[in-house]
Amino acid sequence: MYNEEASMVLLARAAQRDRIKRAWYRFSRHKLSIVGLIMVLSIVFIAIFAPYVAPYPEHAGPYVDFGSACEPPSLAHPFGTDAMGRDILSRVFFAFRDALLMGIVVLIIVVPIGSTVGLIGGYFEGKWFSTLIMRITDVFLAIPPLVLALAIAALLRPTLLNSMMAVSVSWWPWYARLVYGMTISLKNEPFVKAAELQGMNKFKIMFSEILPNHLGPILTKMTLDMGWVILTGASLSFVGLGEQPPTPALGTMVSDGAKYLPTYWWISVFPALMIVVIILAFNLLGDGVREMLTSGE
Repeated sequence: MYNEEASMVLLARAAQRDRIKRAWYRFSRHKLSIVGLIMVLSIVFIAIFAPYVAPYPEHAGPYVDFGSACEPPSLAHPFGTDAMGRDILSRVFFAFRDALLMGIVVLIIVVPIGSTVGLIGGYFEGKWFSTLIMRITDVFLAIPPLVLALAIAALLRPTLLNSMMAVSVSWWPWYARLVYGMTISLKNEPFVKAAELQGMNKFKIMFSEILPNHLGPILTKMTLDMGWVILTGASLSFVGLGEQPPTPALGTMVSDGAKYLPTYWWISVFPALMIVVIILAFNLLGDGVREMLTSGE
């Protein structure tokens, strides 16, 4: 008996390793996805170890050196310095922290909310409460996310946390609509009907039978959304509704540098390029995740 159980465990582990290998093969077929993965891992590494990899970590705080103000890119300051004499590269490294935190926290909030709303709306399609919550979702979808986030953030005190809340309010309907459509297409499948005939609780059917079949598209959308959520957060910072000085934020750095264009172009151009790099990295990674989760065996 023991040998049979041990054999089953070994077979299960071998099957798991085989699935991982096949998934990695599908992901790695697209070289740009590997580039995206490397870029994302590099950004995460820099964000975590910013105090150790930044050339001038003290410049991320209330630091002023007017003698070094507006210096162009050089070996000492690869991205140049800003109007306060602070090293832009060091501040960009620290800004990665709040940028990634913005994306992670917003997705942690909106994915469960949006997925639950979509599941309920799709599974109970035709019921009055399903119609109500989906019409509310449509109202939110009718308003551009950035416009809604700006309106909400303008009513709150400008902080990173409040900007996260503002973006979250504008983002959950996209997951609700995605899961709603997929739930409608799955709720009449034989495995769902079999669970209903067995008397399984409806919410258990939704979360244990239907939702697992949505994980691929949800994870793909999360990866692709990460960059766009960060861009929306940077937009709030650009207009002064996000992190406040002296905390480094990519949007704030672009806004501050815009005052000195075109003479001191590097003050805003390099932080803007880093926003582009983040979006590109997560988009490339998202393409690989989509291929990995949706391709056939």
